[in-house]
Amino acid sequence: MAHVSAPATPSAPAASARATVAPRTRDSRSDAPARNALARRLLPLTLPVALFAVAAVALPGAFNGGGTRRWFGGRAEGQRAQAQAAKDAAAAAFYELDTAQRDLRISIETITAVDDSPAARRAVADFAALSGRIDDVSHQYIAAVDAHDLDRDDLEATTAARARTELTQAKDALTKVKEELDRFAQGLGPLLDKAETQLARLAPAVERARQALLTATTALDTTRGSGLKADDLAARLAALAPELTKLNQGAGRHGVPETLHRAERVTRDAEAVRVAAERLPERAAEIDRRLVSLRTRAEALTTRAEQVEPVLSELRRRFTIACWQDLQHVPGQAAADVRRAEDKLTEAQTARDAQRWPDATSLLSTVRALLNATDEAVSAAGNRLQRLNAVSKSPEDEIERTRFAIRDAQRLAMAGRHTPDPRHARPLDESVARLERAVQTLQGRHPDYWHFLTETEAVRQQVAAVVSRIREDRGTST
Repeated sequence: MAHVSAPATPSAPAASARATVAPRTRDSRSDAPARNALARRLLPLTLPVALFAVAAVALPGAFNGGGTRRWFGGRAEGQRAQAQAAKDAAAAAFYELDTAQRDLRISIETITAVDDSPAARRAVADFAALSGRIDDVSHQYIAAVDAHDLDRDDLEATTAARARTELTQAKDALTKVKEELDRFAQGLGPLLDKAETQLARLAPAVERARQALLTATTALDTTRGSGLKADDLAARLAALAPELTKLNQGAGRHGVPETLHRAERVTRDAEAVRVAAERLPERAAEIDRRLVSLRTRAEALTTRAEQVEPVLSELRRRFTIACWQDLQHVPGQAAADVRRAEDKLTEAQTARDAQRWPDATSLLSTVRALLNATDEAVSAAGNRLQRLNAVSKSPEDEIERTRFAIRDAQRLAMAGRHTPDPRHARPLDESVARLERAVQTLQGRHPDYWHFLTETEAVRQQVAAVVSRIREDRGTST
């Protein structure tokens, strides 16, 4: 029995026991009963020592302070593993939800920085409500994690099962809100695309504005270097300085839409200044040319206006008063208009010398209008005499010209028809009658040739209107 109780690798107590009985075993074999009795007393001590040695071999590190847990059986450890798996799944769901919320918050901030429409404001409100639900399920997850210490050595199976249930519920709640968050993010697509497009336009737009201002400044300096003051352009460019300051302050202060509008406005205005500055030397030369040209034209009209009176004299001598009475004012009006034009030319020259370009341009336009009116009036007298001479010699040419126009319109009205449309036939019949009345006015000793000419011209205009209407009705081009 004493031989059986000795372990293969003796522990300290076992070695001490053998040291105590060794002298007796060497003296005599007659001490066997005493040895057996001692062995029976030592057996309860040596068995746990043997089991201790076996456990030390089977579970290395179990008693070395390494932080491992005590072993309580398969069921408790299985529940602990399931609970830990639920905890890991919930942590992963929490991380995914948190990441998605952070990304979506950036998208919302992008939209609010650019868009202030009702749709954008509604998206912000919806995100705030969704964030509240995210906070709720996050608190549920954190509470479930804090409520259960799955690393406790004395964790019971029921506690581990309850932890697994609560953590699974937290994970399901996190997943559900994550799905809702994903749907909301998909719905933001159009708003986000619009916002990102505007943000992508922002930096290039601001840079274009700055470059436009720089280019305008360079063009203005070049123009001034040629001796032109360009004070109005300098004032327009100076007015853009505060706008440039606001652009430099950035969209964070003034908002993306307002900054975009400001950049586009500055670019447009600076470009206008640049173009005007570059064209100013050419504009000055143009004004100089117009001054010379209009002055020459005014001198020529003065000479022509002096020739109106002889024309009127011949009209009075050869034709009735109705043929020239409306031209009586032409000589006096022409002389007055020429004098006014010359005065305006003097003012335009003064404005040009002072480099008041808008004033000079406006005055030259006035001069041109006065000279055009004078030219028409002076030409009218000569044209009147020419036309009256022609019709007095051969009124048949004017009559035949008008009748041809009427016949041509009548053929068009009958084309493809047995009877003409009353809308077309009636005015053509009236034109025939009106021509006949005009011809009758040529009878007598002193015919009114001017009335005859105005009537035939009116008849041709009436016929032309009928032809145009016929072609429109038939859908053919003129």
